[in-house]
Amino acid sequence: MTTESLHELLNRLREGNDDAVEQLVEEYEPYLRQVVRHGLPDRLRAKFDSADVVQSVWVQVLPGLRQGAWSVTDRACLRALLATIVRRRLVSRYRRHRAALEKEDAAVPDLAALPQSRVPQPSAAARADELWERMLAACPAEHHALLRLRRQGLTLHEIADRLGIHEGSIRRILRRLARDLAIHQEPLTEE
Repeated sequence: MTTESLHELLNRLREGNDDAVEQLVEEYEPYLRQVVRHGLPDRLRAKFDSADVVQSVWVQVLPGLRQGAWSVTDRACLRALLATIVRRRLVSRYRRHRAALEKEDAAVPDLAALPQSRVPQPSAAARADELWERMLAACPAEHHALLRLRRQGLTLHEIADRLGIHEGSIRRILRRLARDLAIHQEPLTEE
């Protein structure tokens, strides 16, 4: 739209031409949505629809342009007018919803203070299962019972009592297994 066609469009709008309204809305609606999206804080997105802001801007702008309340000389001037009104609408909406937002912020617990889940993440569980298979493959079958008891969380003393093995022997077996796993560990690859 050139400067001349904007003046013609505004003249038709002042004359009450509905096609001029449609053309103006069609031309500047995407720009208004963009301004709203950039100016709308994430916290407010759940409180109201951005389309409501755009509609409220048109409700104010169209009568003002029809009555000649604003001196719009070119596209840049019209865009600046629209952006100013959008920002004022967003500030007004923020002020209206500020108390509710503050209550929500106070009601949300500090996530860092919450206890961590005891359920491992799927990727951690998969790595643990893979390591378990490597451990079983790396040691003789007679040590598998020792590994199963250790995986259940038993102490070295409890394992020694159950299997009738000295704690020092259990430590030695576990150290040898850890060393063998470290030696045969696949190098990390960069993705």
